[in-house]
Amino acid sequence: MEQWFILGIAMLATGAVAGVLAGLFGIGGGIVIVPVLEAALGVLGVDPAIRMHVAVGTSLATIIPTSMSSALAHHRRDSVDVAIVKRWAILVLLGALLGAWIAAQVHSRVLAMVFATLALLVALKMVLMPESRNLTDSVPRGPAVAVIPAAIGCFSSMMGIGGGTFSVMTLTLFNQPIHRAVGTAALFGLVISLPGTVGFAVGGWNDARVPPGSLGYVSLVGFALIAPATALAAPLGARIAHAFSAKRLSMLFGAFLVIASIRLFYRAFT
Repeated sequence: MEQWFILGIAMLATGAVAGVLAGLFGIGGGIVIVPVLEAALGVLGVDPAIRMHVAVGTSLATIIPTSMSSALAHHRRDSVDVAIVKRWAILVLLGALLGAWIAAQVHSRVLAMVFATLALLVALKMVLMPESRNLTDSVPRGPAVAVIPAAIGCFSSMMGIGGGTFSVMTLTLFNQPIHRAVGTAALFGLVISLPGTVGFAVGGWNDARVPPGSLGYVSLVGFALIAPATALAAPLGARIAHAFSAKRLSMLFGAFLVIASIRLFYRAFT
């Protein structure tokens, strides 16, 4: 009983931190949730072979209410680019479904290396050159551009994150204001997390190794504890974001990506 109580407190605290990060940077909090859940599942004796699957699937489930709360808070401040959402949403969704399907086929070490490298390069750009020239003057159109939102959905779903890490860095490189990029990324988090959660639930439907109280690879216990905390804390992060200048928020997000990259490099090599 004491063990479950400690784990419960840890999950609630994790949810609160993840919620603030969701509102502040437009991320779903998965970068915080996944490693903590994986460790908690290890304490409970969940099979190592599916531990990461449960952590990722549960993280995506908790991102659903977090993204809704964060996106609504940013929409009230007119920080969601509806036009981009309309163009990219279906492609992000299809990518998320694909990511959930292939997650078990790709070694997590490879995903960590790819993400860490990309995030570190963009982080250095945002920290060292927050006001430098962007790749384009606006978000490009055309069939070739479709691979970008699809890739955002795919990699985000595979890693159990809400897509903000990829979406914000991409939109800012396309000359979108940082506040608008963060708000738009928050809505993409919902587009990614919903189909991703369904994919992991279906993928683990007949797996007898899942912990009690799970729906496939989605832990309903973890969802019940983390989701409320993240949803309640997300508006606080959104308020904090609008207290910063665009330059300072850009540099702050870059610093966050540096930390995330270092953690992922460490995971990949160990």
